[in-house]
Amino acid sequence: MTDMATARRDADLGGRLLRYWLRLRTMPGGRWLFSRLLGRLVPYSGSIRAQVLLLEPGLAVLRMRDRRALRNHLRSVHAIALANLGELASGLAAIAALPPGVRGIPGSITIAYHRKGRGTLIAEGTATIPPVSDVAETVAEAQISNQAGEAVATVRVLWQLERV
Repeated sequence: MTDMATARRDADLGGRLLRYWLRLRTMPGGRWLFSRLLGRLVPYSGSIRAQVLLLEPGLAVLRMRDRRALRNHLRSVHAIALANLGELASGLAAIAALPPGVRGIPGSITIAYHRKGRGTLIAEGTATIPPVSDVAETVAEAQISNQAGEAVATVRVLWQLERV
């Protein structure tokens, strides 16, 4: 496959993910299956085993269960597991919102930790995509909360966008 063909395929990733989500989300076990397929597509992010609860252009909600493999020596979810969850939630929101013919790649990521992450965590990723005539930038964000609704972390990802 040529570089241009690869770029065009990558530029439609959001559309493909949304089509799979819409097909699977209402089926018994469909959310679980979609989440596992996403983990195969993005193996590193799949290591946290987050489950997609909602996906639409500009919004993604994920749940990550607390488990030993994600913990640090302080008996809380490791800081990088939180960053991974936030990047995945904000990235899904951004990718799902990309218009046809536009692709994006994260340029930088920042995270603010508010409290230790313990128990099941919910990440709500949001993104607004500006018009892209050639290249552009946008920030996608994820708010990670615990079961009590308390803020655990805030992740901000700067996306580099380009028309292909």
